[in-house]
Amino acid sequence: MLQIEKIEKSFGGTKVLRGVSLRVEQGDVVAILGPSGSGKTTLLRCVNFLETADGGVMIFDGETFHLAHTSRRDIARLRKKTAFVFQDYNLFRNKTALQNVTEGLVVTRRIPKDQALAAARRALEKVGMAGREGHYPHQLSGGQQQRVAIARAIAAGPEIIFFDEPTSALDPELTGEVLAVMRQLADEGMTMLVVTHEMGFARTVSNRVVFMEDGAVVEEGPSQSFFQNPQKARTRAFLQISEPGKINV
Repeated sequence: MLQIEKIEKSFGGTKVLRGVSLRVEQGDVVAILGPSGSGKTTLLRCVNFLETADGGVMIFDGETFHLAHTSRRDIARLRKKTAFVFQDYNLFRNKTALQNVTEGLVVTRRIPKDQALAAARRALEKVGMAGREGHYPHQLSGGQQQRVAIARAIAAGPEIIFFDEPTSALDPELTGEVLAVMRQLADEGMTMLVVTHEMGFARTVSNRVVFMEDGAVVEEGPSQSFFQNPQKARTRAFLQISEPGKINV
């Protein structure tokens, strides 16, 4: 479904991505792990054209795109098949939950307003926010705001959702409600590429894990074997710090 090959990205003289490649099949939940500064978020932003990669190729639904030279028309077309959930929610502060979900459907995707409203209400109900359609972001907790952001992502029926540290801005007691929504989406077969620091989610919900450091992929594989039998010393060290006592070193 999605394959990226040899993505390169620098900021000034700093190399942030060093030939990263990975593959996502339909229905996969791929967790991207790694220490801060490893390039995880930059990778996600390049794949969704929020940053322009210096080089690399993306194959999506059988079409090949050169990431450094993708046209605006192709980017707009690709974004209609994808959705992005930001760590800081990225909601319009002056719009209600319902309006936040509806806005992109009407303005970007040109869906008739009555259809957009129906889709938005279904999405809000799915994430447990049906009773707060008229609430503004400042009236919602961080977990509720992130659930509205997820509703916005799923409302248009994307083929894949990119999540960038979706719980990093949340207090621990609010993290669970967002992870529960993501677990539900995974159970329903939604394809997801998730940058996360939540080891429990990566271990129990994702079916594949990619571990990055210094702009490169150190190790990747099925989640069960990744956590039970990591092959690289650096991976074992990272997991030992992140999940002390849960792996053999």
